[in-house]
Amino acid sequence: MTRAFIFPGQGSQAVGMGKALADAFAPAREVFQEVDDALNQKLSKLMWEGPESDLVLTENAQPAIMAASLAIVRVLQKEAGLDLARHARLVAGHSLGEYSALCASGAFSLSDAARLLKARGQAMQSAVPVGEGGMSALLGAEIDQAEELAKECASAAGGVCVVANDNAPGQVVISGSTAAIARAPDFAKAKGIKRAMALNVSAPFHCPLMQPAADKMREALAAVTIRPLAVPVVANVTAAETAEPETIRRLLVEQVTGRVRWRESVLAFKGYGIDATVEFGGNKVLTGMVKRIDKDLANVTLDTPADIEAFAKSL
Repeated sequence: MTRAFIFPGQGSQAVGMGKALADAFAPAREVFQEVDDALNQKLSKLMWEGPESDLVLTENAQPAIMAASLAIVRVLQKEAGLDLARHARLVAGHSLGEYSALCASGAFSLSDAARLLKARGQAMQSAVPVGEGGMSALLGAEIDQAEELAKECASAAGGVCVVANDNAPGQVVISGSTAAIARAPDFAKAKGIKRAMALNVSAPFHCPLMQPAADKMREALAAVTIRPLAVPVVANVTAAETAEPETIRRLLVEQVTGRVRWRESVLAFKGYGIDATVEFGGNKVLTGMVKRIDKDLANVTLDTPADIEAFAKSL
């Protein structure tokens, strides 16, 4: 079986995340301690006990989701002999999940990944004043319809509006200035799109308004060593694989303002010989998208200790 290891993005956080792993496995506890130490913050306590209002803050949610994913990787490496070079063909992650994927493949140390995601969350949060940007999910929209709608919203409102996430057929997200996003329901109806649903997010991610955050991440990434990867990553902004450190550094900067091409990334898997995906944490969010994109791919999701033990037997 030729596997792609995939890593979830923001929105998959929940109070209690990672607690069962920490209770069951010493290597998971080590991961959470290492992340706490890197951030000089009891992030694990926040993950396990809340409050949810703090966990959902971008600067906390991003490293928390990464920590939960990497705890699963570390358990399998230490207790089941997981070796990415042998057991996976490539890695990919959705938005912040790309950092998790790169960390799993050895590009970043766990501490560097945690600090980068903390900085990324803070930079994205502060890039646009609260109330000046937003995002909307276009349910039932295909990518061509979404691109047309975004242009019309931007033109009508004199603001910014672009496709931010091409997640799966019928699931596209737009991002931009508040006035432009507010026009989406009217244009959606005219185009026969089922619904434009405003998302409860704190900033307009993956659009040109995020340029101040991209500039900060360029500085942060310049200070970090990107080591050779065990397996390539399929990058969000290109939907193509790469293992070249300087290319990865550049694409992670572009990712802040660029489109998350998740649908295209999963469609590209077949060309790399992938016949199964393994999702590390995330409550099956990405697996649900994968099933809509390519029904031929087999799927495994790893969330619970029982999931991990069952997968370990298949290695």
